[in-house]
Amino acid sequence: MKLKLIAAGLIGATSIALSGCVISVGDHESSKSGDYWQEQQEKNRDLLSKLSLGMSSNQVTTVMGNADFSEAYTKPTQNHAEQSIKVLFYRTQWAEGDGKTTKDECTPIVFRDDVLVGWGDTVYQQI
Repeated sequence: MKLKLIAAGLIGATSIALSGCVISVGDHESSKSGDYWQEQQEKNRDLLSKLSLGMSSNQVTTVMGNADFSEAYTKPTQNHAEQSIKVLFYRTQWAEGDGKTTKDECTPIVFRDDVLVGWGDTVYQQI
C-alpha cells in the first residue's frame, strides 16, 4: 500500500512540475513581427529583378536566399533523354491573412538542367 502511495505521489509531483513546460509547434512565421511577410514580399520582388536567364540554381539562391517551397523531378524529352526540372517558390504577394505562406502567394522560378529558364506563372505552366 505504501509503495502505491509513493508511486502516486511521484506521478502527481512530476505532473505538476511538468505542467509549466510548453512545446511550441507551429509555423515559423507566427513568431515574426506582423510586418515580416510584407517586408519579405517586397524584398523578394526586388530580388527577382536581379535575376538573369541562364543563371544556375546556386546563383539564384545566392541572390534570393532560401526558397519557401521547392519541387524537382525528371521528365523524358523527345530524344528519350531525361531533363531535370527544378522549381523554387518565393513569396511575392499576399493572398490570405492566415499567417501561413502558400504556393499561390509565391512566384515560381523554373530551371531546366540547372539553368534558369524563367519565372512566373507562364513559365511554370509550360513545364
